[in-house]
This record gives sequence, C-alpha cells and structure tokens, in this order.
Amino acid sequence: MMGAVLVSSFESTGAHFATARLAGATPPPAHVLTRSIGLQGIGIFLAGLCGAPAGSSVSVENIGLLGLTKVGSRRVIQISTGFMIFFSIFGKFGAFFASIPLPIFAAIYCILFGIVAAVGISFSQFANKNSMRNIYIIGLSLFLGISIPQYFAEYTASAGRGPARTNAGWFNDIINTVFASGPTVALIVASLLDNTLEPRANENDRGLSWFTPFLRRRKGYSDPRNEEFYSYPIRVHDFVPHRFL
Repeated sequence: MMGAVLVSSFESTGAHFATARLAGATPPPAHVLTRSIGLQGIGIFLAGLCGAPAGSSVSVENIGLLGLTKVGSRRVIQISTGFMIFFSIFGKFGAFFASIPLPIFAAIYCILFGIVAAVGISFSQFANKNSMRNIYIIGLSLFLGISIPQYFAEYTASAGRGPARTNAGWFNDIINTVFASGPTVALIVASLLDNTLEPRANENDRGLSWFTPFLRRRKGYSDPRNEEFYSYPIRVHDFVPHRFL
C-alpha cells in the first residue's frame, strides 16, 4: 500500500504541472504541491474507511479533456462530480456506459494521453535543448521509464511475482510497485541525473531561471498570480493557518 501511495504521489505531481499548463495557470509552487498531496492522502484514508477497493488519485484522462475543451473552472468539476454521484445511484446509467465498445475507449485514451504526454515534453522548451547533458538526461529517463516497467510487467506475468525477492515482503511490494510505474521511474532517473551531473555549472541550461519566480512563496518575490490561481475556494483560506496555505 505504501508503494502505491508513493507512486500515486509521483504521478499526481506531474499531473498538477500538466493541469496548470493546460489551464493557463502559473506552475504550482512547492507548498501547493505539498497541500495537494496531503489532501490526496486524506482522500485515500477516507476511501479506506469506506471500504473502497482503490484510493483516490489524479485522472490523467480528465487533464487531456481539459486541454481539448479549454475549460479549467473548478465549478465545472464540482457540477460534473455531482452528476457522477447522482448517476451512480441508478444501475441503468452504469450499464449504458459499460456497453460502450472498448475500441471507442481506446481511441479516446490515445488522444487524451497523447495530449498529456505532449504537454510534459513541452516543458523542455525552457531548458537548453542544444546541451548534450540535457539530451542525455531526457533520452535516458524516457528510455528507462518505458523499458523498466515493461520488464517488471513481463517478469510478473511469467513468474507470478515481481523481480524483487527478499525476505521482507513489504519491501518487495514497494519495489515492485514503484518500478512498475513508467512515470515514477522516469521522474526518479531524471531527478537523480539532473541534480548530480554538474547542476551548478549548468543552472541556466536546466531552465531553473524560468521556474524560480513561480516557486517562491514570499510576497514580493513570488509571482502575484499564484494567490489568484491557488487560493482555497469560498474563502476557506481565511480560516486556515498561513503555514498550511
């Protein structure tokens, strides 16, 4: 379970950046990412209390749909959530959606996942793509992000268990879960290489000069639009301590 939560946190972090870009918002600061992952953890805890088979996570399909419709309003999400709760009460609606042919779902997923993948790649425009260092990091992280999860999936399908085999079952579950996720593997490899291959000498090539103004939290140093985009709805921020905002 810990491995699944860790993977969900990694994937949700990337999804938040993609959502912000498609919605025309500034890149989410660190405290906003921490807040979102914390709220996601509360959702997973409540899902476990209610006996749900899986915890809450970010829907990548909805991010691609946001890019297609150009609708980034939270009100739309809230209304659509109400519709889903209402329709879930009646089995006929579920039977109708279950009758949709799988090729249609596959075609939709190809479009939506393609948009999200392209948005992730578009962030490389802020780095120096002529740098051999950056080319190496991007290429290796993408390759390992595809090949390692494929190896874990094929090994598990043939052997009935993951490649990690130690005397600690919990450790095996965490390793097998983490390395079975492509985005998680790519993020780990890219972060490790980007922060170890002469990071200070290549600070401008890494694109950090573009991201830094958006990541700062102090007033006067951060982007003034952050408060507009990432404040709590319906003035909840008036009742929450500042350190949790």
